Amino acid sequence: MSGENLTEVAVGGGVLAIAAGFLIYALQATGIGPQAGSYELRAAFRSVEGVRVGTDVRMGGVKIGAITRLDLNPQTFLAEARFTIRDGIELPDDSTALISSEGLLGGNFLEIMPGGSPFNLEPGAEIEDTQGSVSLTMLLMKFVGGVAEDKLKDGAESGE
Repeated sequence: MSGENLTEVAVGGGVLAIAAGFLIYALQATGIGPQAGSYELRAAFRSVEGVRVGTDVRMGGVKIGAITRLDLNPQTFLAEARFTIRDGIELPDDSTALISSEGLLGGNFLEIMPGGSPFNLEPGAEIEDTQGSVSLTMLLMKFVGGVAEDKLKDGAESGE
């Protein structure tokens, strides 16, 4: 092999090593890949609109994990979420999982509200108390429908 070919092979190997490093980092940062120092929990929701694999799991506004899998249970027709929680954070077994919004234009995240039980959730356990996401479109339709309904009632009462 000539010196030029050897240099090309070395540069190619370096590029592949850097690409592999970025891939591993991206998988861990998004919560898709295996998370060292974490354990998995489950929760079932009526709706998981606005969240996806990699979405933050937060408690008190601090990221403590990420959603790793979303599936539909064909028997219950509920969306089942699997997510990781950092080691060292022990959640009471009466904790609540709810899908919250960062604001009107912000994204959604899975919020954990700890309960008061002296017993903690074991790895792989399911959080029973859940609240699914609220669709902004449905809220607006209810608001507009409620305003229109109120105007109809006001018109009927005044004899119009």
